[in-house]
Amino acid sequence: MKADQSFFDKVYEVVSLVPQGKVTTYGHIAEFIGAKGAARMVGWAMNAAHGQEPPVPAHRVVNRKGMLTGKHHFQTLDMMERLLKSEGIEVKEDQIVNFRELLWIPLNELK
Repeated sequence: MKADQSFFDKVYEVVSLVPQGKVTTYGHIAEFIGAKGAARMVGWAMNAAHGQEPPVPAHRVVNRKGMLTGKHHFQTLDMMERLLKSEGIEVKEDQIVNFRELLWIPLNELK
């Protein structure tokens, strides 16, 4: 990560590293980029991610409980869930099933 990158660009860089079939949280991303406590700002970045090139897999970012709180910022209300399901992630009532097992934590995975 470059020091001169904007906050949003740092977020997009981390989100682009989340493996297919895994999810992470707004808070884990904020902590990794040195902005612990800025989970809401990560959410704003995800809201603005649509149309980025290369595409940012914003559907892989959920809240700390595994809820699809960002689903309202996709083209349709079910698009986030459909994208996750296409990667083999089960979603039930806007909640990631087996959330803890699918959680990808940047501080643990990226050194």
